[in-house]
Amino acid sequence: MARPDKAAAVAELADQFRSSNAAVLTEYRGLTVAQLKTLRRSLGEDAQYAVVKNTLTKIAANEAGISTLDDLFNGPTAVAFITGDPVVSAKGLRDFAKDNPNLVIKGGVLDGKALSADEIKKLADLESREVLLAKLAGAFKGKQSQAASLFQALPSKFVRTAEALRVKLAEQGGAE
Repeated sequence: MARPDKAAAVAELADQFRSSNAAVLTEYRGLTVAQLKTLRRSLGEDAQYAVVKNTLTKIAANEAGISTLDDLFNGPTAVAFITGDPVVSAKGLRDFAKDNPNLVIKGGVLDGKALSADEIKKLADLESREVLLAKLAGAFKGKQSQAASLFQALPSKFVRTAEALRVKLAEQGGAE
């Protein structure tokens, strides 16, 4: 029979897996407490970085329906539970790992899909959600401007053509 404190820890971790948009597993061997504190700050407000026990976390992930991470639960493991924009937290992890080679990104999960360490680094290279939305809005606005110019050009061209025809007919009528 499972001890109540372990059962509660598994239930809490399972809830965190369910409520997170993404989770990234890292190995933190060799990092100091001060470095871990800096890492937690670099992840942003929408992420929680927790040092976890592998067995309990593996059970919790399986209870939450995530079995793709089973191979990653070895060695000292910490999980970044991301509830906000995963790109921001992935950038924080990548940048911290550049300065602190002791932090190793093992892999993770994003909206139920398993991610390798390389895919998380690619995710970090993306621009934030706000920037991508602004670019999309700019593209839509550009297309609307092109359409407005096109619609305005047609009547204008028609008027110029009609005026040229009138002038030509007037010249032919005056020449006779």
